[in-house]
Amino acid sequence: MSDIQSFKQSQKYETFSYLPEMNAEQVRKQIEYCLAQGWNPSVEYSEKENAMSHYWYMWKLPFFGEQSVDAVLAEIEECRRANPGMMVRFVAYDNYAQSQGMAFVVDRGR
Repeated sequence: MSDIQSFKQSQKYETFSYLPEMNAEQVRKQIEYCLAQGWNPSVEYSEKENAMSHYWYMWKLPFFGEQSVDAVLAEIEECRRANPGMMVRFVAYDNYAQSQGMAFVVDRGR
């Protein structure tokens, strides 16, 4: 039984939380994939203690029609600097399905 992790000790926020943390190149590739699908990127942030029970704050409006991975990464970095210690996540909205196509935490607010 000692191999079982407590949910409270290892909080999971989305699907990628169950994998090893992504490095910068892996994050870039995920964003590239979303843009290639025609999804609209967005950046959100939240206090770590509220990330599971509250809505995340939207950093600006979604970047409708954005095609530059570097522009999205710059917004993520700007959000990190403006909100130190908070969690930051990338969200991609799928216009066709009218839902989120992908969402993952890029900074756990250490």
